[in-house]
Parts: sequence; structure tokens; C-alpha cells
Amino acid sequence: MGEESLRKRKGEDSRKEDGQPIQSHEPQTMNLQKQVGLISGICMIVGTIIGSGIFVSPKSVLANVGAVGPCLTIWAACGILATLGALCFAELGTMITKSGGEYPYLMEAFGPIPAFLFSWTSLLVTKPSSFAIICLSFAEYASAPFYPGCDPPQVVIKCLAAAAIVVITIVNSLSVKLGSYLQNFLTAAKMIIVAIIIVSGIVLLAQGKTENFKDSFKDSKISVSSIGLAFYNGLWAYDGWNQLNYITEELKNPYRNLPLSIIIGIPLVTVCYVLINISYFTVMTSTELLQSQAVAVTFGDRVLYPASWIVPLFVAFSTIGSANGTCFTAGRLVYVAGREGHMLKVLSYISVKRLTPAPAIIFYGAIAIIYIIPGDIDTLINYFSFAVWIFYGLTILALIVMRFTRKELRRPIRIPIIIPVIVTLVSILLVLAPIISAPELAYLYCVLFILSGLIVYVLFVHFKFSWPQKISKPITMHLQMLLEVVPAEEVTE
Repeated sequence: MGEESLRKRKGEDSRKEDGQPIQSHEPQTMNLQKQVGLISGICMIVGTIIGSGIFVSPKSVLANVGAVGPCLTIWAACGILATLGALCFAELGTMITKSGGEYPYLMEAFGPIPAFLFSWTSLLVTKPSSFAIICLSFAEYASAPFYPGCDPPQVVIKCLAAAAIVVITIVNSLSVKLGSYLQNFLTAAKMIIVAIIIVSGIVLLAQGKTENFKDSFKDSKISVSSIGLAFYNGLWAYDGWNQLNYITEELKNPYRNLPLSIIIGIPLVTVCYVLINISYFTVMTSTELLQSQAVAVTFGDRVLYPASWIVPLFVAFSTIGSANGTCFTAGRLVYVAGREGHMLKVLSYISVKRLTPAPAIIFYGAIAIIYIIPGDIDTLINYFSFAVWIFYGLTILALIVMRFTRKELRRPIRIPIIIPVIVTLVSILLVLAPIISAPELAYLYCVLFILSGLIVYVLFVHFKFSWPQKISKPITMHLQMLLEVVPAEEVTE
């Protein structure tokens, strides 16, 4: 493709405002295409949220609160918080229709420094660690049937997780549609396992298996720290409620489809989660659930025997679906940060033939593989949640700030101001609770890592020293030729 024709094409495209929908009958432009409709949007939310969390977290939530009643209450409360948070994101997403999730919102409200710190933390901590946690969970469930009666070796789990990351990265680099179709298929698969667990639970309840729900608040250990950590684990299972905001530019009719996908998707997930937990408690006491290696597999062994092999198989599908959704959306964040000049330019380039942000997705997969090497699921979840809720809180604070500083912006969706206020207060509590009650060095490291982004910002973004440019130019050029990628169309601010 000649430089001339590419420039001409970009010139034509730059006349379009970023927020306006691109009609599908126009020729394909060198930017991200609008290929995600309402059904795909709901599947993206449901598919990304219901992943490894509901099969890994019930144990941790119960361990923190100690009884069935508070455990179910926490699951419902997490769902309400996720819905409120997502509604705040729906207002932000329709007001600033740019991909990249929190990044453009922080940029508009607070300027480049918080936005850079967010992309720095997301690219190197939260996104790859969540990808790693999901793939490790997948590997644990996928290898479980081959090691009956004992835990699979760590080497097997880590190699399987790395293989899953490589496959998902390749699929998402090849095609938006392929990634989207795979997501729809895996969402259907995971809804089957969710339905099997819920229906089995309802049948068992109808048969009178309710003894575990008597005195359900007895022996509960409630404190600020235990609730905070229980919320971390519960919210980990809901993580993904903001995923559609990462691909706003690829949604057909985002003003209608973004809020609708949220209002249908997240309450659906909340109902499923509470019912799944009730199903677990029909066959397991609190103690048995805490001793179980893989809760869903124990449930399958007791209820579905001799067809209990269905459970690890479908849980593996479910976790792979969640990892695919996370990869599909997080590649877009690197793309937007690169576009703003906050990351290596080559990361914001788009594949000429396939119109996907391939360099961003490959970079993201590589970092996730590094996290798998020392990976331990529980600690990864706590640090991930701590880092991520700092920025969720900041982003929703941005919504409140922009109500006063950016009154001129068009808001197709306008939520009552009390909702972002509640979510901001909860996120402050979530960040402070574990530090005050159970301070660990790891939280300090996390904060130091986020702040170290300031040094990188000052050196490379603010002062723009010339020597990194000299080093990165030949690397960018070679990667461009190798991956067949070009800069995206220039975006008119």
C-alpha cells in the first residue's frame, strides 16, 4: 500500500468526528470498524464477567465472612455495586465515545498525568495479571480430570495457561469478527454449565435440601477488613462490568446499545451468581466448601455422577471465554494510549489486512505470560483488586467533576448524581479497608509502582528526549514491516 494513497485515505477519514457513527456501507477505513451489535455486547459483558470468578471466588468470599447468609448477601451487594458502577460508565461512554475504557475519561477530566498512570498500571499490572489469573484458573480446571485424587503439578498448570494465552492472542490478532464469534460460542457454552448448576440446585431445594440455610448468619465473622476482602473476591468474579467501554468505537449505535447491554447483562449475571452459590450450599456445608479444591468439580461429583466430567470441561470453556473477552477489550487500551503518544507508537498501529490492533494484543499476551511464572491466584487477586479500585474510584470521581467543569458536553444518558457519589465512597472504602486492617508490604509496592509511572511520564512523555526516539524508530519500522501494520487515522479532537 503506497504512502500517498494511505495519507489520502487518512485525510478523507479525519473529516469524520470521532463520536459520530461510521455507516457500514462506507468503504472500510484504516481505523477500528463498528462490528459489535447489541447481542454481541450482552455476550461480551456476560461472557467476560462469568469466567473463572464464580468457580474460584465462592471459597474466598465464604472464608472471609464465615457463614452462608453474609456470603450470599456479599454476592448480591457486589452485583448491585457493579451495576451502579457500569451505569456511571454508561454515561461516560456515551458522553466521550472513544475506546480505551477509563483512559479517555481521566484524560478529559484530570489531564494527561492520571490518564498516563492509569494506562501504565493497566498495561503492566491489572490487565495482564487478570489475564494470567483467568488462564491459571482455566489450566487448573482443565488439568483436574487427568489427576484424580490429587492436585495437578504446577508445571502442567503453568504450561497450559501459557498455551491458552498464546492461542487467544493469535485469534484476537487475526480478526475482530473471529474474536467476537468465539466469544459468542464460549458464552453459550458457559451459560450451559451455569444452567446445569442452577437447575440442579433448584431441584435439590425442591427435594428439601435446605439444612445448610438454617441459622445462616450463625458463626459469621463480620469486620471492616473481612467485608473488604470478601468484596475484593466477590468483585473479582464481577470484573468485566466495564469491558464494553473499551470498545465504544466498535459498537453499532453506542447510545442505545451500551446502556441496554449493561442493564440487561449485569443483573442477569447477579441473579446467576446468587443462584449458583445457593446451589453449592444445597450439597456442601460451609466447612466442606472451604475444604474443596475446585468447588464446581466437587458439586459435579456429588450431583451429576457419573457425568461429572461435564463440569471441568465446561468450566474450562467458561474461563477461556472470559480470557478471550479480556484480551479482545484490553488490546484496545494499548491502542488508545499509543495513539495519544503515551506508549510506544507502534502499539497504536493497526493491521492493514485485518484491521485489528495486533501489536497491542501481542504485547499484552507477552506481559501476561511473564505473570504466570510466579503466579499464585489468591495474592494476584488481592493486588489486582487494590490497584483496579483506585482507578475505578478516580474515573467515577471524574464523572462527578465533569458535571461541573464540562457542562457543554452532550450527555445522551444522564444518571442521578447520587449514584456516582455512592460508588466513589465505596471505592474509597474498598481501597482503604485492607490497608488499615491488614497492612501488607505488597500494597505499598503496588502504590510505589503506580507512582513510578510519574518518572516515566516526565522523562519520555513530558520532555520527549530524543534518544528514545532514535532507538525506537528502527524498531518501529521493522515491526511495521513484520506485522504489516500502519498508523490509524488521525483523530480530530
